[in-house]
Amino acid sequence: MEPVILSNIPFNVNIELLMKRIRLKKDNSHADDFRHLVEEAQAIARPKAMYRPVYIESKDDDHVVLEGVSLKSRILKVNLENAYRVFPFVTTCGMELEDWARAKEDMLLRFWAERIKETALHSAIGLFNKYVSEEFSIEKKSTMTPGSLEDWPIEEQRALFEIVGNTKDAIGVELTESLMMKPVHSVSGILFPTEVNFESCQLCQREKCPGRRAPYDEDLYDRRYSK
Repeated sequence: MEPVILSNIPFNVNIELLMKRIRLKKDNSHADDFRHLVEEAQAIARPKAMYRPVYIESKDDDHVVLEGVSLKSRILKVNLENAYRVFPFVTTCGMELEDWARAKEDMLLRFWAERIKETALHSAIGLFNKYVSEEFSIEKKSTMTPGSLEDWPIEEQRALFEIVGNTKDAIGVELTESLMMKPVHSVSGILFPTEVNFESCQLCQREKCPGRRAPYDEDLYDRRYSK
């Protein structure tokens, strides 16, 4: 199937909640400056997502083939054991906010702008998940992203982007030679239906990770993924 582009993604910031996240009190002398910055961002923000529904062509012990492209990961292969169709994707805050934030010279404004970009990215991720769930009647799902685990390293980004398609022209996301994405606030990965809840965090030993969504399970790999 051809790639699907989601570009009309609403971006409505809960200012009070975001102020709590950045520890900015309502009576702070900078509070009005922050509110104005959010209003600027909401006027220009265009978060986006691009994904491609693809069927799994083959699997072996540590490979999955999608659209003729091989993805090497034992954990990915096991997670897709009962799946027949998956959804490689790229989501982003959008180049509009990237350029806007880069133009801020004041360090405090730039810090705030980065947090606003994170919020826009979360809007894109949320709508992508909701859209795919409804469009394909998926009740339970999980995702994996290249670089989140040693088993599926960041070098796999090249193969993933090859499957998704021309993201640079479609949604403005470019994969650099160092395998980072521009805009920086972008996320790539594979969404897949599952009956078993999975988070990469369950296999990651990194302590005090701000993005942790599940506790580390030291026995999970041996229980589920060892050969």
